[in-house]
Amino acid sequence: MAKILVTGGIGYIGSHTVVELHNAGYEVLIVDNLSNSSIKILDQLHKITGKYHEFVELDLQDTFAVNNFAEQHSDIDGIIHFAAYKAVGESVREPLKYYKNNFYSLINLLTAYPKTNFVFSSSCTVYGQPDHLPVTEDSPVKKAESPYGNTKQIAEEILEETAKVTPGLNVIALRYFNPVGAHKTALIGELPNGVPQNLVPFITQSAIGKRGAIQVFGDDYDTPDGSAVRDYIHVVDLAKAHVAAVKRLEDGKVNGYDVFNLGTGKGSSVLEIIHAFEQSTGEKLDYQIAPRREGDVEKTYGDVTKSKNVLGWQTELDLNEMMRSAWEWEKYLRDNPF
Repeated sequence: MAKILVTGGIGYIGSHTVVELHNAGYEVLIVDNLSNSSIKILDQLHKITGKYHEFVELDLQDTFAVNNFAEQHSDIDGIIHFAAYKAVGESVREPLKYYKNNFYSLINLLTAYPKTNFVFSSSCTVYGQPDHLPVTEDSPVKKAESPYGNTKQIAEEILEETAKVTPGLNVIALRYFNPVGAHKTALIGELPNGVPQNLVPFITQSAIGKRGAIQVFGDDYDTPDGSAVRDYIHVVDLAKAHVAAVKRLEDGKVNGYDVFNLGTGKGSSVLEIIHAFEQSTGEKLDYQIAPRREGDVEKTYGDVTKSKNVLGWQTELDLNEMMRSAWEWEKYLRDNPF
């Protein structure tokens, strides 16, 4: 049984990926520094999988700690690297925090595990504001709109250049669009600290009475209804793509570095998301238009042909299921506070 190290493994996408790795028969080792996650997720994972997965609390910025960890856990067959700061707005306000954390953690991992199959959690933000839609993996990587986006761009360059000169290091970077939703059990989902930086958890918290009106940042974009457009993907579909990437690396089908877009291939506006939530849950939302937010891209959605044809993966869950599952998770949190 292959053993996969999942960094940030009790975070939002990481925890769902642990479930799908377990379902696919992998042994999982989780590391997380708990800066944007809860240790209670380990119990939730046990409820879903029937297993307590091995967990180590580790700050990947700490070079000594990472090297010591690697000496004790040298039997790793692959790495999925989620651990990173991820809020666009916060990165604009605190760029050094993002550069320090997101680069040190990656470099420390690559140094400690120089010849291990590596799946990197990248982002569609590497495309910036695209000239043409949908974006493909060959679309230009433009100047980032935020420090967060810039960390993803530079991290991809680090990985590609390192893989080029390191025999045995094979890398897949997954550029995903906007993950939303929660597991069908409503036992795990997005768990933001403080005020959510992303749209859907703010919607669910507003609907349940935890937040005030939803701010729609901009209604004057060049989009059908004036609000920003994104490609939203169910987190469970996204998790399954990481398993597909691990398998492709295991099968020796990657020589060096490759990259894939992960999304539905369809854009949805902020206002469309609000209306989809209302339709799928029966809850009425209070929202208001606010000025554009610095660092936001007007519209982006991806061409996922390569992921379908080469990775053998495509999405299965629609927008209504994304909204419904996110709402079920929010209600679970209300009744079972973390």
